[in-house]
Amino acid sequence: MAIKSLDPITLDIIENALKSARAEMDMVVGRISLSPVIREQHDEYPMICDARGRMVVGQFGSYIPGVLEQYGSTLAEGDMYVWNDPYACKGSVSHNNDWCVMMPIFHQGILVGFSSIFGHMVDVGGKVPGSMPFDAATIWEEGLRIPPVKLYDKGVLNEGVLAIMLNNSRTPDMNRSDLSALVAGCRAAATRVQELCDRFGRPTYMQACDALLDRTRSAMQELIFKFIPEEPVSFTDYVDDDGRGNGPFRMTLSIYRRDNVAVFDWTGTDDQADGPINFLIHEGLCKLFFGVYMIMAFDPEILFNEGFYDLFEVVLPEGSLLNPRFPAALGNRLNTHTRFFDCQAGALGQRAPHLSMAAGYGTSPHFIFTGHDGDGNWFQVMELLFGGVPGRPRGDGLDGHAWWPLFTATPIEYLENYFPVRVESYRPIRDSGGPGLHRGGCGIEKVYVLLEDGKVSIHDDRETVPPWGINGGLAGGTSSKWILRKGQSEAERIPSKIDNLDVRKGDRVLFRTAGSGGWGDPLQRPVERVAADVRHGLMSVEQARDSYGVVIDNGKVDDAATTALRAQAAAERGEPERFNFGNLDAVIARRDDRVAKKNVVA
Repeated sequence: MAIKSLDPITLDIIENALKSARAEMDMVVGRISLSPVIREQHDEYPMICDARGRMVVGQFGSYIPGVLEQYGSTLAEGDMYVWNDPYACKGSVSHNNDWCVMMPIFHQGILVGFSSIFGHMVDVGGKVPGSMPFDAATIWEEGLRIPPVKLYDKGVLNEGVLAIMLNNSRTPDMNRSDLSALVAGCRAAATRVQELCDRFGRPTYMQACDALLDRTRSAMQELIFKFIPEEPVSFTDYVDDDGRGNGPFRMTLSIYRRDNVAVFDWTGTDDQADGPINFLIHEGLCKLFFGVYMIMAFDPEILFNEGFYDLFEVVLPEGSLLNPRFPAALGNRLNTHTRFFDCQAGALGQRAPHLSMAAGYGTSPHFIFTGHDGDGNWFQVMELLFGGVPGRPRGDGLDGHAWWPLFTATPIEYLENYFPVRVESYRPIRDSGGPGLHRGGCGIEKVYVLLEDGKVSIHDDRETVPPWGINGGLAGGTSSKWILRKGQSEAERIPSKIDNLDVRKGDRVLFRTAGSGGWGDPLQRPVERVAADVRHGLMSVEQARDSYGVVIDNGKVDDAATTALRAQAAAERGEPERFNFGNLDAVIARRDDRVAKKNVVA
């Protein structure tokens, strides 16, 4: 039977129905899961793919073709697969805490696609609660590793696989619920895809998937010709350290166009780290990250999918920070992952600075508090914190906001109701947003009062390497962590990466995340906006004067003094810098000195 021509209205209906199905997956997962990381913060990533395993709607890109290499000929209706080992799935998930579920979707016995979700489990075993030891040297220390296996075989649960997975976790009840939520989300998507096949016919649905992929490809081709230069442009940023005393670690990205293809080359990136900041990135996922950045920076109306993969070429040197060899530790790879986006912004910003953005808080800060309550019951708090999102062409960066789409802060009421912790304060950090025409977003300070004895683990970055500014914007503030012991008057500083810090009831932990870089010349920022930032506690009177040239006395702007100071500051400074890296030169000098001394000893 001949397939009818696909009209644009039908295509739009199917596109929006798939977007809605993807949103429904999020809703289902949120209602069933138990852990604060998935239930409250939405650290889960759903997608819907076509019959070849290409992501049609979603966020993180498809890893399904790699799984199909192992199981493609045996797929059956009712099957569902689960895995979490990054090395066994070619980096489709990037550390052991991410459990991934995949379900083939059949319509009247014919394979029409796949639904899949991965989500962060609070604990998957290993040597420390949370399964992300800051000083791990191998992945063996980071908990249970599961290769792709059948969780359901033709609709029948594999009780043995589930028992092994839960038996290796400190939080089996949370993990069981969260895994069930991922399964339910995949089933919800399958139902919606089957309904679309019933409504429009299976051939039309499958044709629409192809058309959506093709449409994104055509749009991306235009962006490549418009914004990717033929001559290479390169940019380097740094990760603070690997938790084992090494660093900073260099990440270098070169971007150029060869004919129709955009090349993203990470040659020059440092070798893999001894510690767990290595990021085993799937090549397709790497392509999607570049594509997503270009879509969000240059044309946000384009649908996220994998239609453009053949337009990108990625170079990931083997044995590097972005392509480590087994069994390198991977647990804290987000410190490297997020710097990935800063390098993109820096490289693309050299040819289109008016469309690029500055550097952000550059990690995914973790706070973990564990112990036994007064009744002897185990508790394990895990929360992701946020920082400054960078200044952008369209306006100021966001204060205390997530890098990741759809992430939200854990409600304080939830934390205080279910765990022995009280949040004493939660506020932006004054002066942490990089000065600019468009100010960088501020980091946040969150003060936890601990209501039981226990242990605290913290993972963060951007403590020594500041988030840079662009187009005349200045660097943002760095992060810091402190503990104020009960009965003490002065807080003591603690490292940005630490596990099992002994704490007592009544101690306070002050968690201060990094801000972000500013965009554009701060001397051009409207005076009234500077004054508003001072009133709102985001900026001090001193920073208003020293960085913006705005003189504020007794809460009021001195217009004459401001005009004179801005003219003087502009004359002394000269042409604004394209990039401002703050104290990076001093940081790198200390790094080079340590490396030289280490080589002499060796």
